[in-house]
Amino acid sequence: MRNLNTIPLSALRTIETIGRTGSLGAAAAELGVTPGALSQRLTKAEAALGRPLFLRQPEGLQPTEACQAVLPRLSRAMRDLSGVVGDLSEAADSVLTVSVAPIFASRWLIWRIGQFTALNPHIRIRIEPKIDVVDLNHSEVDIGIRVGRGPRMGEQAVKLLDQKVFPVCSAEMAERVDRPEDLLRLPIIRENDALMGWDVWLAAFDLTLPRRTDGPTYADGALCLDAAMTGQGVFMAWETLACDALERGQLVAPFDTRIDTGAAYWFATGQASARKPAVRTFHDWLVEELDRSIRSWRKGRGG
Repeated sequence: MRNLNTIPLSALRTIETIGRTGSLGAAAAELGVTPGALSQRLTKAEAALGRPLFLRQPEGLQPTEACQAVLPRLSRAMRDLSGVVGDLSEAADSVLTVSVAPIFASRWLIWRIGQFTALNPHIRIRIEPKIDVVDLNHSEVDIGIRVGRGPRMGEQAVKLLDQKVFPVCSAEMAERVDRPEDLLRLPIIRENDALMGWDVWLAAFDLTLPRRTDGPTYADGALCLDAAMTGQGVFMAWETLACDALERGQLVAPFDTRIDTGAAYWFATGQASARKPAVRTFHDWLVEELDRSIRSWRKGRGG
């Protein structure tokens, strides 16, 4: 393995990241450097290996035939190295980085994460509240908790919870609601001008939403929920967002009916992080805690 002395590991990371992302800008963002700095790294790597690795085209960098042939092996090698670093780190206190939608983190996870820490003081959790999907095979993120209709290709993902929607509002506004039809005469709270979940919920009662409806718009689901608490209208919420507020009496659900959207929460890991004992420990705790929440949310409702 003496030939590894001829080129630094950072140069191999540069080659692999550019080849995988297909873009100097995307590769630079992943590695945390400027495109200009990354371009210089690539030039040095090509000089060290004595051959060009990418063709500079108007549309971007195109791997040479020789580079294209070794890129899959190089990506596997980088994943293996990442796994080695993770395995060695398990000898000390484990740090798990969890990428999760901000609204799930603030409305459900943050209220319960202290219980996990108390049970597992040797595992530290770092929460990264992000909407953007992270490449779990090529980042420092160990776990992605995501919402969608299926696991992302190339990742290991396990379903956690089906997403069910239902209308919520303040207690005062709920007094004006006897039948599902009554909701259509009330202000409706929108998230980013969207009416997610309304069509599927109303369809269960053979109703449709009018083309024009009154009500405010907010850029975040948590703000929409707060708006419902203050009596600004009815919001079509989902369980991990609204059920704790229901139990605390901050909101009312005028109807028991909760409808599947077809989406679900997923626990996703990369190939390397899936092998970490701490990841399995967090997964098992999360499943148990969600099950406990579900039993509480759906108690007496029939599911």
